[in-house]
Amino acid sequence: MRSIALDVHRDFCEVAIKDESGLRLAGRVKTAPEELELFARSLAPDDQVALEASEPAGSIARILEPHVGRVLIANTRKLRAIAESKVKTDELDARTLCELLAAGFLPAVWSPDEFTRALRRRLQRRAKLVRARTRAKNECHAVLARHLKGNPPMSDVFGKKGRRWLAALELAADESETVACCLREVDFLHSEIGLVERELAAQALGCEEIRRLMTVPGVSLVSAATFVAVVGDVRRFSSPKKLVSYVGLDPRVRQSGEAPARHGRISKQGSPEARHMLCEAAWVLIRTPGPLRAFYERVRARRGAQIALVATARKLSVLFWHLLTREEDYAFQRPTLTRRKLLGLELKAKDGRRSWPSGHSVGTKQDREREREYAKQVETAYRRLTADWQPRAPRSGAGATRGRAFSSHLLGEETATRQGTAPEPAL
Repeated sequence: MRSIALDVHRDFCEVAIKDESGLRLAGRVKTAPEELELFARSLAPDDQVALEASEPAGSIARILEPHVGRVLIANTRKLRAIAESKVKTDELDARTLCELLAAGFLPAVWSPDEFTRALRRRLQRRAKLVRARTRAKNECHAVLARHLKGNPPMSDVFGKKGRRWLAALELAADESETVACCLREVDFLHSEIGLVERELAAQALGCEEIRRLMTVPGVSLVSAATFVAVVGDVRRFSSPKKLVSYVGLDPRVRQSGEAPARHGRISKQGSPEARHMLCEAAWVLIRTPGPLRAFYERVRARRGAQIALVATARKLSVLFWHLLTREEDYAFQRPTLTRRKLLGLELKAKDGRRSWPSGHSVGTKQDREREREYAKQVETAYRRLTADWQPRAPRSGAGATRGRAFSSHLLGEETATRQGTAPEPAL
């Protein structure tokens, strides 16, 4: 079995091969489909190929996979032998990549399927359009600030009332041109975002995972789609802790010698888009009655609002893992709100509608009030459950070793109370 490494560039790939005779360079292959297909046919079925993670790596891997035994996309963040090398050339990078592949020390990344790739590309496109629209709006607000116009009298200065207010302002000719240009840019980007969201909605209708995550209050189409696009198949994570670590919401740990373990800020090793969307969903969720709002308020009383929000986002990712692995909807969902979101998904996929049609409602007012009252009862039950937690007895054996994160005699009674078990409920 040969080990083959490709240092990928836009125009060519530097190839290194290691077999029984040793390591050698095999020249360059043009980064073109026909050239890569010809190169793939020259490989043996038991060869293994390594690529650095890059934009064209996925397309190259799909061309090579039918002709070799394994194609591995290397995690560039963990290739310190290449990133921190004093002498860095294409030939040396290919050699180093080939040596690590042959030794079995090459950290790999997960390669998503075509559905997940398409979902990622659409979400990236939407994120870029939203950032561009935000820049145009900020430029318009900067014009108002330069002329001391203060806060607009309406909540949305880019709505109908806001545009009439902008048109009535007395500004210099160049500033009026800037405002008009920003408004045209906002309108164009808004329509483009609507087209992308229409395709996202159509894709989400055929994805059971996205629709299941939307049963959680506060989770919208974009939040659920971003999580599914980043994580892919959630069953590749054997526990929710591994999923939390993948998205970078796990705390950093430092421990050496006899000193106790120290926990710091979150690692932020995963996708920043996933963390951003989880935090955005948590902001909405903590304003809705339910057990997660009670969890947020309990942590906020002890650690502050910002840490409590990140903890709620972490709890949300754990909840997503359980929902997707068990193939169950959220137990404390609000059915009227869920039906409204799913119906809005269908309308958006059908005609690109971004606002709820006037005169159309899902459920009666009594139904919504009854569901909200039930959510408040669930929240109260969670508060009682956590209030009844009791401290654990000191552990014996390895669990009581100095420096272990769960040693109650080191972390204090408060941490032990949080990690305690709930008593049996009264019947």
